[in-house]
Amino acid sequence: MEVMSPLDTAFLRLESRSTSLHIGSVGIFDGPPPTAEQVHAAFTAKLHLVPRYHQRVREVPLRLGRPVWVEDPTFDLGYHLRHTALPRPGSDAMLRQLVGRLMSQQLDRAKPLWETWVVHGLERDRWAVVSKIHHCMVDGVAGTDLMSLVLDVTPDAVAAATALHDATTEPGNTRLLLTAVTSIPHQPATVVRGSWQAVRHPRRTAEQVVVLSRGAGSFVRLAKPAAASSLSGPLGSHRQWSWTRATLDDVRTIRRLHGGTVNDVVLAAITRGFRDLLLSRGESPDPQAVRTLVPVSVRHEDQHGAFDNRVSAMVAHLPVSASDPLARLTAVRMELGDLKRSGESQVGELVTSAAMLTWPPLLSFGLTGMFRLPHRHLVTVATNVPGPPVPLWLCGRRLREYYPYVPLADRVRIGVAITSYDGVLGFGITADSDSFPDLTVLVHGIEAELQDLQSP
Repeated sequence: MEVMSPLDTAFLRLESRSTSLHIGSVGIFDGPPPTAEQVHAAFTAKLHLVPRYHQRVREVPLRLGRPVWVEDPTFDLGYHLRHTALPRPGSDAMLRQLVGRLMSQQLDRAKPLWETWVVHGLERDRWAVVSKIHHCMVDGVAGTDLMSLVLDVTPDAVAAATALHDATTEPGNTRLLLTAVTSIPHQPATVVRGSWQAVRHPRRTAEQVVVLSRGAGSFVRLAKPAAASSLSGPLGSHRQWSWTRATLDDVRTIRRLHGGTVNDVVLAAITRGFRDLLLSRGESPDPQAVRTLVPVSVRHEDQHGAFDNRVSAMVAHLPVSASDPLARLTAVRMELGDLKRSGESQVGELVTSAAMLTWPPLLSFGLTGMFRLPHRHLVTVATNVPGPPVPLWLCGRRLREYYPYVPLADRVRIGVAITSYDGVLGFGITADSDSFPDLTVLVHGIEAELQDLQSP
């Protein structure tokens, strides 16, 4: 039994009727597809490496403590591994439509919070794997770590079944309450240790105070709502999803010509997509129209392999008012540089750490209330996570393409996730189905910007 972290608890609490908080991915493989028995054997061989895959969430009575992870005594891998097929012709467009429908359905809270769908019938002798994992289980970095664990680095890997932890019974309510009560005395000790470290290293503490002060000042600007546009507003429960791709060689060409980082180039391309979308809708691309959440990993090197959320965030204004590709890239570079120096991500990490010291019922009430308020300071989310640089395999079939899925919440109607794999950047775009019948405009804008920026 393991107590859920405050940030993981937040992702669990945020889910509502119109908000499904699972992240996900779509992998496209060379054919022919494996049999159900082969897929089952491949996952059985790896389940012991990922405890969360066979654990479920239990709430502490009266929410006197954070939720806990417990072994599921009735775990059935067959429930989580599902198979479906596309009707002819099995086009990419049909796969994207299927992904939107699958991602619109919430995961069953009574089971371990994941599903994997094997999709047969994709044209050109291909097949796909659609993965859904609740955000309270993993963040983006942990998700790519998870992919590396579940898949193989060679095509001839042999699947060998491994026994799971025996779990015939679950803890009762009394034990859950005792876990909540006994965890409270450790919280003051954490404060004492942190205070002692601050006294022992005054110079480092002073530097951190300066950074956090700047970051807090930077967050104040978010009190002003973003400029009104059709990009944000109330969400429905249905999602649509699309993808595009770019090679890392193309991005390196852009960096060589114009400077910047991979993230700068990616955000500049997304900026063009949003600008084109606003113009196509007859709306002005106001400088304050597209404010995006940029998640920042605070996972240390020794924390890879820990499957939970270790993220903070910065908030950037995408320069959609700029009409020139190079001007947009330059503006993005300056914005992200200022944000990195501002200390916003450190403030977010501090808030997350402070939640560890909050009395659980108060934390639960506060999180629920905060997430139910209508927020107008964010328009979208753009997350970029590096993935495996080498080819991966499942049941001897090579993974050719990999695209991420990012969930939506609050009034954020659209989000973009980017993950690199084997020399390619995969863009996965999630949108509220009712609000974006013109999603292809954004996709084509991203593609056009990446092409334009490759010109000297």
